[in-house]
Amino acid sequence: MSGHLSNLTAKSLAKHIDHTLLKPEAKEADIRKLVEEALEYGFYSVCVDARWLPIVVPALAGSSVLPITVIGFPFGTETTAEKVLETESAVRAGAREIDMVLNRDRLKAYEYAAVIEDVRAVVAAANECPVKVILEISELDKTEIAIASALCKAAGAAYVKTSTGFSQSGADAEAVALMRRVVGPQMGVKASGGIRDHATALRMVVAGATRLGLSASVAIIKEAAERE
Repeated sequence: MSGHLSNLTAKSLAKHIDHTLLKPEAKEADIRKLVEEALEYGFYSVCVDARWLPIVVPALAGSSVLPITVIGFPFGTETTAEKVLETESAVRAGAREIDMVLNRDRLKAYEYAAVIEDVRAVVAAANECPVKVILEISELDKTEIAIASALCKAAGAAYVKTSTGFSQSGADAEAVALMRRVVGPQMGVKASGGIRDHATALRMVVAGATRLGLSASVAIIKEAAERE
């Protein structure tokens, strides 16, 4: 994606968007609307709390849009065993990708082996479903972002992801670029949190993001279409 903005049509951009609604106050009607929008605009996936998978999975059946969910959300402090159980349950419920939250307490305590084991256990439990690891970059300095990215790569994660969207700030292009440099060209980088317009989305793509987690997906794609 990065570096080819002239080729990034609204339709192609949509294929890199996880259309997201993780607010705890979300209602069933909100989730059904999310699904309808994802199907209409051709987003890559719908990202919801696991409790909504019984609604989302059958609603997306037969389409190209994937149901994905979050694990250890939003703090990441659950035990590895708890994250594994959550992941196994989500996969049984039909989740096709898993976005787990890094245990930042372990990272900040320099317990790097424990961080790797936490991620690796979820990757195993996900049963070949790609796992993205949410670093929560607003809570980390540059060195910690780089180390966390390297640990996630070593643990077999498919992506590193910037943010939950529930912390003090979200995605940052400089952090995305750093994450991309650390993980290299083969691993995914997902930018999420606070991306509310087309220009910001493109900045993340230029920085190296290959997936975008958005709640303002429809507005951004409409803006992209108007610019074509």
